[in-house]
Amino acid sequence: MKKIVPIVLVAAVAIVAAWFIWGSGKDADSTELTLHGNVDIREVSLAFEGSGRVLEMRAEEGDRVRAGQVLAVLDTTDMALQAKQAGAQIAVARQNLAKLRNGTRPEDLAQAQDRVTAAEAEAARAGADFTRLKSISGATDGRGVSQRELDQARAAAQAASAQAGVAREALRSARNGARKEDIAAAAAQVDAADAQEGLLTHRIAQGTLRAPVDGVVRARLIEPGDMASPQRPAYGIALTHPKWVRVYVGEADLGRVRQGMGAQVMSDSRPDQPVKGRVGYIASVAEFTPKSVETEDLRTSLVYEVRVIVEDPQDALRLGQPVTVRLATGAAR
Repeated sequence: MKKIVPIVLVAAVAIVAAWFIWGSGKDADSTELTLHGNVDIREVSLAFEGSGRVLEMRAEEGDRVRAGQVLAVLDTTDMALQAKQAGAQIAVARQNLAKLRNGTRPEDLAQAQDRVTAAEAEAARAGADFTRLKSISGATDGRGVSQRELDQARAAAQAASAQAGVAREALRSARNGARKEDIAAAAAQVDAADAQEGLLTHRIAQGTLRAPVDGVVRARLIEPGDMASPQRPAYGIALTHPKWVRVYVGEADLGRVRQGMGAQVMSDSRPDQPVKGRVGYIASVAEFTPKSVETEDLRTSLVYEVRVIVEDPQDALRLGQPVTVRLATGAAR
């Protein structure tokens, strides 16, 4: 009887050892790695580039929006009126530039020529009067004409001659056309007016808030009648792509995870409808396990962050949703 007991004990120990070796071998040869994590999505905070009173808010929380879709509009009536005024100023500046480039009209040249003829005739008459009075004064030894009359005639002749010279210079200038400096200045005025109109047009466009990418409205932060500014967000948009799951892998399993390997992502709400994914990022630096990570390891263990990029065209996964990730790793090394 005493011999039977040791034999039974030896047999029991052998069975336990065999079971342990078989179980360890099964874990080592496992071709699947199960991890737990949460869905992560990028978000965009949208604000107007300019300031003004909100006229319309066209999207609600939960709405799907497309890139370029108008989400909100500011009241830009005052800037529209300023743009109209700038357009009129552009028209005036362009007409002035065209007048300078086209030169003097034929009728203006004719008028300038007539003014020259009249001035020269007046100069000739004044000169003849001065000559006649001077001759009389010489013939009468200054008794026939007073010195005052002679001085006045001389001044009138000089003034008429100067006026004739001015008229001739005006005619010459009219024939030559505008100076190139004046044309350049007029062209610069046109450019300045164009720039002012463009600036106002740009500011009017800033009064329309558009979605930069496809996404889902998570928050509507202002309402019609509010004053908007670049510092005050109007919407919070969650991007539908890219979407990933943030999981953490222990150092023992790190060698089994490779970038680009396939993954299956399952949620509690849809356990039988896994979403496909792939490993897109593996951290190169270890960190202590975050408190929110679901793992059986000690929280003081060092782990590596892994991001699994998911393909979710049905938008089944939500931001922060806890999920289970299974990686087909193949045999462990």
